[in-house]
Amino acid sequence: MGFTPTKIIVHHSLTKDSGTVSWGAIRRYHTTPKPQGMGMLDIGYHAGVELVETAGIKSYEILMGRMWDVQGAHTIGQNFCSLGICFVGNFDLAVPSGLALMTGAKVIRLWMYLFKIRKDSIFPHRDFAAKTCPGNLFDMNELKSLV
Repeated sequence: MGFTPTKIIVHHSLTKDSGTVSWGAIRRYHTTPKPQGMGMLDIGYHAGVELVETAGIKSYEILMGRMWDVQGAHTIGQNFCSLGICFVGNFDLAVPSGLALMTGAKVIRLWMYLFKIRKDSIFPHRDFAAKTCPGNLFDMNELKSLV
């Protein structure tokens, strides 16, 4: 039997969203052997949302993580049944932009359609771990209103 997600778990990277702490840096950390990294085969999340600036124009992009039919490694005890999306940024210190939330909502909406996941099955990581993730300033209700 294959991986069948029934929920979506929302994370933040707890890092500043910038050119130095990027999706690529997070992937490298996840796949670098221990003790310098986590020693995983791939990044733990299924998708990411990151600020990208090209020729002075800022936008948010959805970045591919693990394949969507493969179990993730983002939430202990929930990886067998969930897709993980990580918004790059520290949302204990700053409110995520509306554009970041709208961008993330696109992939979440697609996952909901493809895997028949209900809106009440979208959770913040903090529901499953002793963390603030995706941050005290991340409004889950606003994100859910966009999907």
